[in-house]
Parts: sequence; structure tokens; C-alpha cells
Amino acid sequence: MNETQTRPAQVFDFTGGYVCLDFTNTLEDRPDETPQELLSSYSDLIAWGRQAQIVSDEEARRLLEEEARRPDEAKATLQRAMTLREALYRICEKVVEEGAPEESDLWILDSVLSQGMVQARILAEGNGFRWGWLDKGEALESVLWVVARPAADLLTSELRHAVRICGAEDCGWLFLDTSKNHSRRWCNMKSCGNRAKARRYLDRNR
Repeated sequence: MNETQTRPAQVFDFTGGYVCLDFTNTLEDRPDETPQELLSSYSDLIAWGRQAQIVSDEEARRLLEEEARRPDEAKATLQRAMTLREALYRICEKVVEEGAPEESDLWILDSVLSQGMVQARILAEGNGFRWGWLDKGEALESVLWVVARPAADLLTSELRHAVRICGAEDCGWLFLDTSKNHSRRWCNMKSCGNRAKARRYLDRNR
């Protein structure tokens, strides 16, 4: 039994308000010299997908079986996931700054998006329809398709203007500011917001 089967599953935070932003937030303490990587294994990537509700339990089981059969490909997929994550972060950072993203970062997103769209299908569900993908439970990189599609939707909509970077100096996470007056400063008020308030209080009373 390997380490990923014995250690507890990673528990992720979903305060970004959009699945692709939550994906970028799988790296903690971004401004630090040694940020904390939350995607340490392919199984962590699948655990994130399950908790984000974009990978079903059955799909997760099948994908982890594929990982066991093709460990080297699973490791390569994990590296591609982190490459996509960092490209998405830099693109969104430019959106916040109202600057132009690097063509290389857009190319990374486009390459995953185009691969996923080849597999995309419209599926009937109840009285409506939804997006689906062929081979979603077999292709190791299929979780990335389900991140790239909403990333493209976000970047091509007016919602992109609501993307923010957490105001905490030691955080750097992205979130969608849907507050009434668009004044939200923290990815999570209970963590980053309260820490910032505590630091300001200490500074005033020194």
C-alpha cells in the first residue's frame, strides 16, 4: 500500500466562488518563499475534484484505478494540472490589474480547453441539458477539462471584473467578489480577515 492510500485525504477550501478560482487556491501562502503545495499527488487532485463536486465518486474510483495502472502518466498529469493552475493564476492576476496576460499562459489554458472540448457533449438531464465529457472517468486529465471550461466562461464574461486577490499580505488567493458594493477584501473573513484585523489592532496598541 502506497503513501497516498494510507495518509488522510487533503481537505480543501472553496471560498473562491468559482471552480477555476478554487483550483488556483490549491497553493497556500503564495507570497511566501516556500508556499504550501496542496496537490502533492494525483490522488489529491482527484480528492479536490470530488470536493469541488466536478468528479463523481464512481469517476474518482475509476480514475484512481487508472492511476494505479499508469503511475507515470498520472504524475505527468499532476504536473500539467499545476502548470494549468499557475497559468490561470497569472491570467487572473492580470485581469485584476487590468493588464494583458502573457500569450504563453493563454496557450496553456487553450491547450487544455481544446483537448476537453473535443470530448465535450451536451447531455439531457431531466427537463434540461448539461455539459458532459466522453471518457471523463477514464482519461487521467479529464478533471482539467472541467476546470478549463468554466475558466473560459469566466474570462469571456463580465464576471471577470469581479475577480479579486485576497488583501492579506500572506495569502494571495483569488475570489469572486459578489458583494453588493464590491468591497470584499478577503478570500475568507474568518481566516484572512480576522488575522488582518488582529494585526492592525496590535500595531495600533504597540
